[in-house]
Amino acid sequence: MATPLFTIDPDIRQAQTLPARIYSDPEVYALARERIFARSWQFVADVSVVKIPHAVFPFTLLEGCLDEPLLFTRDVSDRVHCLSNVCTHRGTLVCEGPGSEASLRCRYHGRRFDLDGTFRSMPEFEQARGFPTDRDNLPRVAWRQWGAWLLAGLAPALDFDEVFGPVTARVGWMPFDEFAFEPTRSRDYLVRANWALYCDNYLEGFHIPYVHAGLNAAIDYGQYATELFRYGNLQVGYAKPGSADPVFDLPGSSPDHGRAVAAYYFWLFPNLMLNFYPWGLSVNVVRPLGPALTKVSFLSYVWRAEKLDAGAGAGLDRVEREDEAVVEAVQRGVRSALYDRGRYSPTREQGVHHFHRLLAEFLNG
Repeated sequence: MATPLFTIDPDIRQAQTLPARIYSDPEVYALARERIFARSWQFVADVSVVKIPHAVFPFTLLEGCLDEPLLFTRDVSDRVHCLSNVCTHRGTLVCEGPGSEASLRCRYHGRRFDLDGTFRSMPEFEQARGFPTDRDNLPRVAWRQWGAWLLAGLAPALDFDEVFGPVTARVGWMPFDEFAFEPTRSRDYLVRANWALYCDNYLEGFHIPYVHAGLNAAIDYGQYATELFRYGNLQVGYAKPGSADPVFDLPGSSPDHGRAVAAYYFWLFPNLMLNFYPWGLSVNVVRPLGPALTKVSFLSYVWRAEKLDAGAGAGLDRVEREDEAVVEAVQRGVRSALYDRGRYSPTREQGVHHFHRLLAEFLNG
């Protein structure tokens, strides 16, 4: 049996954090690409990109890391498909832009496919023997719809319902189909740090009083709570007593009914964050670009515009820039020859400990 890269003690009271080299080693980064990102579900877009029959939507799965050219289509029978976007003849990209198509045609040599990926025709192949075969069809890729959003995975090893079930159970009462994408409140951030360091920072509220003055003024730090599940966790932020800031109008079926919940922060392994506020949802997709470079996409979906710009869901750009600065400082620090591993706060860093145990599970194979 191969020697594990590292281990994380399941008892947080005595466990040590990740070895510093995990955050900068190119070989570990390559291993994460193979054993974590290729085997997980990745957020793509909202389902409106293939709203009607004949719609096509090419995209790159986890651009900068997996870099896999894929394609969502909706065929004439109103069925959605996720396909490889690489022609099975010579490897050209088949579809080069979103739009409406009756079929797919490679512009290089004219090979045609139906919108479900089935090979249809190819000029100048009349004399080819044993042609066509199933290998001439565009490979199909695993995909799922959750709420109003599409996700895909090259070889997902995580049960989709086990990943997203806890989110549905807690906030599924929200009318996700009423959430509208707001491009003016969405943007990308380039963070000069390892993707896992960015997740570490997200997964604990420990730093809030020290780093986020505005957020700390909006939530009750003493009541901040973390809940763990198999492939993720939830951090619940409560408004301070007597605050006039927006909170959720929770239904009686909610386990939080009667409490002043200001925000639900869901993290789903390995790199997806779903931040629900009374105004709607901020999706954060953490996209690794290298051992010490990460792009974080903030995608805003507005539900109740009148609740924007107040409370825990306000000033997200400022919060992100504060996080970016501290995470980049940590990245510089973990390169030190004098630092290797730290310890966890048993009361404030349960989410980080859980994440590191998942990293050990997947990276060690």
